[in-house]
Amino acid sequence: MKISAVTAAALALVLVSAPLRADPVTEALESAMETYAEGDLAMTAARLTEAQKAVAALQAGKLGRFLPEPPEGWTREIDESASDGMAMMGMGGSIAAADYTSPAGDHVILTLAADNPMVISMAGMLGNPQMMAMMGELVEFGDQRMVNQSGEISGLVAGRVLVQASGSASAEEKTALLGTMDFAGLESYDK
Repeated sequence: MKISAVTAAALALVLVSAPLRADPVTEALESAMETYAEGDLAMTAARLTEAQKAVAALQAGKLGRFLPEPPEGWTREIDESASDGMAMMGMGGSIAAADYTSPAGDHVILTLAADNPMVISMAGMLGNPQMMAMMGELVEFGDQRMVNQSGEISGLVAGRVLVQASGSASAEEKTALLGTMDFAGLESYDK
């Protein structure tokens, strides 16, 4: 079946002129502007909340890219619902988590939490080297300092991303996994 030049041109014009679907953030913000102009403040607030949740989802996706690949022989299961719990508690911010399982069945649960009240509450302790030294054994990954507290390793990256490694695996296995992370990139994960 041949398509005439006129039909092809018309089809191309329709495809080009069709409105492109905006991203969820833009859609929610535009809807908020419309409802605000109409004087519906309750719906405006709801649309702004939708926009905030959409931004948080985008940030969580970007944060998740910094969860390292599993070591040789290990498996990694990404916790797709990690940020849901934070949203339900009204905590805001972003979170990404994964469960790494060794061939022996030991686990490392690696959690990255950014820009939320939990991170802010930990910043005073994990942002201060003297406090960290009093909390446990200091562990260094290049310029990044973390603290090992009875096998749970925690640190604060750029004052905004809390990194925690917990689980049944040894501190050495947790340290090895953390050693593969891109801490420099994590500083600006959402840029």
